[in-house]
Amino acid sequence: MDLWARESGRKRLAAAFLLLAVGVVANGLAAGGDAWAVDQRKHPPGAGRPIAKPMAMPMARPLGPNTFHGLPNGPDSRLTGVPRPGQRAPGLAHQGPLPGQHPGFERRNAILAAQQRLPRRPLPGERGFTGVPPRGETRFVSNEMVFQVGPNVSPQAVDSVARRLALSAVGSQVSVAGGTLLRFRINDGRPVADVIRALEAEKIGVAQPNYVYKLQQDQSLAGAATRGDPAQYVVSKLRLAEVHRIARGTNVVVAVIDSVIDARHPDLAGTIVEQFDAVGRNDKPDVHGTGMAGAIAAHRRLMGVAPDARILAIHAFSPNSASSPEATTEHILKGLDWAIKKGARIINMSFAGPYDPMLQLALKKAHEKGVVLIAAAGNLGPKSPPLYPAADEHVIAVTATDENDRVLNQANRGPYIAVAAPGVDILEPAPNAGYQVTTGTSVAAAHVSGIAALLIERNPAIDAASVREILSTSAKHMAAKGRDDQFGWGLVDPYRALAAADAKVARDRPASPAAEAAGAKPKPVSARSP
Repeated sequence: MDLWARESGRKRLAAAFLLLAVGVVANGLAAGGDAWAVDQRKHPPGAGRPIAKPMAMPMARPLGPNTFHGLPNGPDSRLTGVPRPGQRAPGLAHQGPLPGQHPGFERRNAILAAQQRLPRRPLPGERGFTGVPPRGETRFVSNEMVFQVGPNVSPQAVDSVARRLALSAVGSQVSVAGGTLLRFRINDGRPVADVIRALEAEKIGVAQPNYVYKLQQDQSLAGAATRGDPAQYVVSKLRLAEVHRIARGTNVVVAVIDSVIDARHPDLAGTIVEQFDAVGRNDKPDVHGTGMAGAIAAHRRLMGVAPDARILAIHAFSPNSASSPEATTEHILKGLDWAIKKGARIINMSFAGPYDPMLQLALKKAHEKGVVLIAAAGNLGPKSPPLYPAADEHVIAVTATDENDRVLNQANRGPYIAVAAPGVDILEPAPNAGYQVTTGTSVAAAHVSGIAALLIERNPAIDAASVREILSTSAKHMAAKGRDDQFGWGLVDPYRALAAADAKVARDRPASPAAEAAGAKPKPVSARSP
């Protein structure tokens, strides 16, 4: 009996040691971040998460404070065996967001992946930067340039260099990117590129051409003014009657950098809260600026996407005898700076042009301040190189579709296209109480600016990255794989976007069980007079 008892005791002790060893191994695997046991509980065999070889996550830029929710991220999280937010559990194929991970994580990574197909250019001040225009680039003022200097450079130093290089200062302003922006005229007829190289050798500032931008409207239709027909297909296409029971963009400030807007048009009555002249010329109200403001906020005979939004009208584009209204780097930077100072939540840029280093830097600064930046993709056709500011990584690029959801033939294509919106045969206000039919990516961008205003009214704390994410996830996919270079992520759907915005609020601010049971359907707001 004693022998049997001693043998049983040895067996029990051996079993205890074996269990302890297994526990140590399991704990070591968990501490190493494998997360196998946790994932097996949430995704049992046959639940659609097949075993695969470990795959490394692609590197991406930081995605901001609203990227992840629901998982511990403090010092103790590494002890649980649960992957940190954004981390893939080794040994598992990744299909969809990780448990507790923000559902927009994959979309933001997909957006970054598309943007990485564009050329990466250094910003002013970074290694390898030069303001000399690329070979063959001619879209700038032939006898001018812009020059940015920091606050540590004295006016006397700038004047000395300007005299030596035969330059005359014809304008200056405080730059949104910091320091002072000067516009120089070249007096001796030298090519702009040569003068920029000479200024770069002085090492006192950043020099570049004064680039020229054009409005993105089909001029063959822009002049087709009419007295207006209330049958706007955009109203039904975007379900604006339903949408406006939920949000109307109330008091959301949208800056429109464009030609002169007719603030006295009946459809814009009370909408233009302030105006700014970045050109210094007494231009007449123009069809383009008036039409873009109407696409956003018309509210009488026609219906804009956000009829209760407030418009900051920025006169940056001015007509000349040779072409439609144009603007330069200097004018656009003035407009951006003023819009940011006035508290614009959205900046609509229905224009396009060449890559512009100073504009790129200014857009980066605006994005860091939380401004939603929206631009026309451009109307130069499928073979056109990327146009800016739409191709900037901080900007939501919009292409145009017609009433049958076909992309505008003249629209640009490329990895920078974010979404599509109606932009063919669009009825909008025109100066002198008139109306016009317009076509182009310009008006499509204005429609998306209106949707952004709806989202911001619904959730004033929403950030620019989340606006992009919601617009893309709620869009109607027009391609089999979800995104292509024609439509981007698809045709915008403001009703679904508002539902997604409400769902984001519910995720960010845990709701009561009763509220969670109600789902993510948008709730109407109280009725407002148009």
